[in-house]
Amino acid sequence: MELIKSFLNLVSPPITFVSLGFFLPPYVVLKYFLYLVRGIFTEDVAGKVVLITGASSGIGEHLAYQYAQRGARLALVDRRKSPLHEVADIARYYGSPDVITIPADVSKLQDSRRIIYDTINHFGRLDHLVNNAGVANMTLFEEMKDITSFNQIMDTNYWGSVYTTQFAIPYLRNNRGKIIVLSSTAAWLPAPRMSIYNATKAALKSMFETLRVELAPDIGITIVTPGFVESELTKGKALYSHGAMEVHQDVRDALIGAIPVETVEACAKAIVRSVCRGDRYLTEPSWYNSVYYLKVFCPEVLEWCYRIFMYTRPGSSVAEAPSKKLLDATGAKNVMYPPSIHSAEIEDD
Repeated sequence: MELIKSFLNLVSPPITFVSLGFFLPPYVVLKYFLYLVRGIFTEDVAGKVVLITGASSGIGEHLAYQYAQRGARLALVDRRKSPLHEVADIARYYGSPDVITIPADVSKLQDSRRIIYDTINHFGRLDHLVNNAGVANMTLFEEMKDITSFNQIMDTNYWGSVYTTQFAIPYLRNNRGKIIVLSSTAAWLPAPRMSIYNATKAALKSMFETLRVELAPDIGITIVTPGFVESELTKGKALYSHGAMEVHQDVRDALIGAIPVETVEACAKAIVRSVCRGDRYLTEPSWYNSVYYLKVFCPEVLEWCYRIFMYTRPGSSVAEAPSKKLLDATGAKNVMYPPSIHSAEIEDD
């Protein structure tokens, strides 16, 4: 056995690289051709039923508007009732022929079951499931006072998507439907102060890549990895050291720095376009793909950048982070951040 392992260790790398040299060029050409074909024959979602979790704000809200403009019928889910009803009214204005709201917490198994039951009971079918609900943390791991207070991040981001997906699968399979999961570039970027959030997004990506194997060809899966996008998160809303939901824009500034924040409307448009095309993955904005290559080929460089520019030692002020100092000194926030996230005001019940 040791001899076999030694042989494989020796021959696998050169065989792999030689094989890629022959296989990769025609494979890339084929993928590009299929991409063009899918761009021509995109899915028409008019009249189809789309369920969106975390639909009261941010990406979920604007996905509802994009689907509404294409004539989809919507089931909108969120814990917050009043903002959810407002989104539903706007979706109807944009053209959705039928919208229902389902106040629920996806981190609870019974609520996730009820979400699917209410959707099927009203519409009789389900075509797209958009797993978007999520919460984040913005505190150093060492500064967390009670680590169990952060269980809700995994419960919502990961288990909320898993619960809802399991109950939805039989109905999605009936219509050869699709699952859209909102992971994040945080799945592969080691951003400080977001350790647990990063881990949940990596878990989502791995989970749904596995489900893609298990559910194909009956159900398509699009995994979306957005970067910094206009939302309550990029306003600074997250769990902080005591495990309570708060808004701290100084921490947000240190984390994002002078990185441009994409408008949520542009992100939602790209997602729905990608889903209707049948893409397997979407990174939005697309320039984050170059950061991914940096992560793959030069991970130490990426880690140094995070540590030098965005990290501050436990107990020290985030105002000392070079990323925040640069942001304040240049006034780049006025150019790089959409106006809506300049304010710390959050809509809530």
